[in-house]
Amino acid sequence: MSTDWATVYTETYSDLVRFLHRKVWDIDRAQDLAQEIFVKALGTDPDNPRAWLFTVANNLARDEARAAMRQKKHLVLIKGEAEARQESAPRAAEEAERREKMEVVRKALEMLSEKDRTVLLLWDAGFNYEEIAEQTGLSKGAIGTTLARARAKLVEAHGRLEGRDAASG
Repeated sequence: MSTDWATVYTETYSDLVRFLHRKVWDIDRAQDLAQEIFVKALGTDPDNPRAWLFTVANNLARDEARAAMRQKKHLVLIKGEAEARQESAPRAAEEAERREKMEVVRKALEMLSEKDRTVLLLWDAGFNYEEIAEQTGLSKGAIGTTLARARAKLVEAHGRLEGRDAASG
């Protein structure tokens, strides 16, 4: 039986973009990567299309990060500084605050190990423990423990960054 990619796209696209965005920190790039993944998918018929998509997404995001490191480029967090300048003062202040919060979250996520970050992001994308285990190679029984540990580390990292920001501000 052939995969109904239109249905998979409808059911998975937003989760896939959210997952990719938290990997590359650029919403436009995340959307481009998601489209690229679905184009690649059209020639395939995997047993578990959702898992296949997220595996490809994880690999593409990892490749992007490696290329950026090799080229000493920084990943772009937010696009459109020119647009922010055109906004009214209250709107610009709200946007700046939102960017600061996103930057703290990004830094906190980067402080996690690759395994912890991937497990958290897959869980956030709607994967169940069995699917996360398949994606990461961990045992299904280890997923709950890994998620709990990763959440605690994320909260701790976020708190440290918030404390550092408050102390420096």
